[in-house]
Formats: sequence, structure tokens, C-alpha cells
Amino acid sequence: MPLLLDLTPLRVNAAYRRLYAGFTFSNIGSQLAVVAIGLQVYDLTRSTAAVGLVGLCALVPLVVMGLYGGTLIDHFDRRTVGLVAQSVAFLSSVLCATQAWLGNGHVWVLYALVALWNGAYAVSSPARTSIYPRILAREQLPAANALSVFAMNSAMTVGPLMAGFLVDWGGFRAAYTTDAVITTAALWGLARLEPLPPEPATDGSAPSRPGLRSVLDGLAFLTTRPNVRMTFVADICAMLLAQPRVLFPAAGAVIFGGGARTVGALSAAAAIGGIGAMFFSGRLGHVRRQGLAILVAIVGWGAAISGFGVAMLAAGGVLSRGEALWFGLAAMAVAGGSDSVSAVFRTTILQAATPDHLRGRLQGVFIVVVAGGPRLGELAGGLVSSGIGEAMTAVVGGLACIAAIVLLARLQPGFVRYDARHPTP
Repeated sequence: MPLLLDLTPLRVNAAYRRLYAGFTFSNIGSQLAVVAIGLQVYDLTRSTAAVGLVGLCALVPLVVMGLYGGTLIDHFDRRTVGLVAQSVAFLSSVLCATQAWLGNGHVWVLYALVALWNGAYAVSSPARTSIYPRILAREQLPAANALSVFAMNSAMTVGPLMAGFLVDWGGFRAAYTTDAVITTAALWGLARLEPLPPEPATDGSAPSRPGLRSVLDGLAFLTTRPNVRMTFVADICAMLLAQPRVLFPAAGAVIFGGGARTVGALSAAAAIGGIGAMFFSGRLGHVRRQGLAILVAIVGWGAAISGFGVAMLAAGGVLSRGEALWFGLAAMAVAGGSDSVSAVFRTTILQAATPDHLRGRLQGVFIVVVAGGPRLGELAGGLVSSGIGEAMTAVVGGLACIAAIVLLARLQPGFVRYDARHPTP
């Protein structure tokens, strides 16, 4: 049984190999652009609040297009939908570079481009994820999803580092131009695919037209499929109750010290933990009790976030600030690894236990949960920390996450027994 990252999908499937390479490069460019946009907004406004509005500009199109875009994926050729959406994302990258070269001084231009890119991403990402079950054998899906999580964590490490270097070296023009160039790789991967027209519904029913009714059909499917629904509910518990990102600035400025460098290190630690977990993910494809694996991974996430809070409590007291920071970095690495394992199995269950004619809509809901959950968690964490402090917010949030997962396991025993050999929604 292999221990290291399973490369089988890359070895045996040329179409997957092209898709994977294209989106890996594209994700690096996207993470590069995210950092560059934040820096440019601050450069134009000198306002942290203005930078915070970038998240709002991203969230609204993610929610709207995540839900509506899923209906397009289910009703039209997935290759075509993905290619059009990725072309819009490429256009937004080109426009970002153009405004930088023209010396744009209006922050609203950047907000509009953020909204455009995120609306496109809300369609292109679920389109890509819905394509994988059509070109890969079911037993290869866990390995493919582990490879995707590995690539995303790598992009979250490499992209920001590239952004810092390029902005310092050649300004925002160099950063955005680099993003536009490497984004073309995703277009190449999609363009080389064979057509993937929608498959008929398994119950023989005629497909509804794209629109609100089709969105509601997808949501109605969730109400009757407890295992698929649990993949969303469990992730919401983790992100809403124990999202630590909002605590990082205070950790760097006051608790651990080190300022921006500490904030960057804490973010990088989570990504590096995810990379490490995926590097040793070879056995994930042999896990049958995937529902149980999700719950265990999220318990690990909650325990790690509580550990991060303990590190903050110990800073300057039981431990020196430097010692406490190392403890906190280790906790965030464990959290990142746990989250990555959970993501692999959540995506695999969603792909395997959802009928093909509904996969696009359910992947759209997945994007909404993945994008919206952390932002709601940051809002909740910020409000709670104003009352009990950052350290206790992490401790209590992590413990609350564990308690919620234990309760869900008792309420949904079928999810605990979910068997990958016989995927049932």
C-alpha cells in the first residue's frame, strides 16, 4: 500500500494531466493576484477597511455564480462551460495588468475586477471538479482530489512569495502581467479536452432549464441525501466555529510579536501542513469509511485551533514569545493538514455519491460553502474576540468545533458508516 502522494491519475490519464498542470499554474497566478490586489488597494487608499471590502466584492459573485453556474454545468457541455468561464477569468487578469500599466488610481476599478474574476472562478472551479468523475475511474478520485489539494496548498505558498518579489522588483505591472501569462495554462488544459455533454438524469426525467428552478432542484436533492449534506454541514461547523485567520493580526502585533512576518508565517504554516499531509496521502485512496475520516479530520482541526489558542495564552508567561510562536506554528501546520484530509474526502463523497446530472449544481453549492464559511467564521471570530480575547476565542472555538462534530456523528450514524465501495447519497 503506497504511503506517498498517489500519482496514478497523472500517470495513466493524459486529459487529467493537462487539466491538473493548467489549473496548478493558474492557481499560483490567482494567489499572486490576490496579494497584489490587496497591496494595490492599500497603496491607493492607505485604508485597511478598503482592503477588507475586497472580500465582500469577492463573496457576492461567488455566491450568485456558484449557485447559478452549477445549473449551466449540468445543462451544457462541461468543457465549453469551463472554457468560457476560464476565458472570463483570463480576461480579468489581462484587465488587471492593463490598469496597472495605465497607472489606474481608482480603487473601484480593482473592486470590479475582483468581482469579475470571482464570478468566473465560481463557475470554472465546479466545472473542473465535475469533469474529473467523467474522465477518471471512481477509485482514482481520492488520489486526484489529494493532488488538487496539494496543488492548492502549494499555490498558497508560492503565489504570495512571487507576489512579494514581483511587486518589489517591477511593481504591480510585473505581478499582474505574470498572472495573465500563466493563467493561459488553464485554458490550454480545457481546450484539449474532448466534448463532455450532459448525461441524462438517472430517473429518466427531463432536465429543467438553467435558472432558479434548476438551482432549487439541486438544493432539494440535498434535503433528501444526508451523506452528501453532511459534507457541507461538517465543513460549516469547522469554518464557522474555529476559523483562526482573523486572529492572526493580533497574534503578530501583540501576542507573539513580529508583526507582518508573524502573520505571514502563521498563514504559511497552515499551507505547509496541507502540503505535508498530501505528500503522505498515498493511503487515502484505500480508506473505505470516508465519512468517519472527515469527522476525525475536523476533530483534528478543532484540537489544533485550540492548541493555537493555548500557545497564545502561554506567550510571555509559561513560554517565551518565541517558544510560544513555534508552538502556534506547529498547531497551524496540524490544522492545515487536517483540513486538507477533510477536503479530499468531502470532495470525493460529493463526486461519487451525486448523480452526474446534479454534480455541477452540488459543486456550485460546495464553492459557496468553501468561500462563504471562512468569511462568516472571520466575522464571528472577530465579534467573539472583542469580548473574551483572541486566545480564548481560539480555545473555545476549537472545543466548540469538536463538540459539534461529536453531536453530528451521533445524529447521523449513517455518515459514520459511509462505505466508499458503495457510495450512497
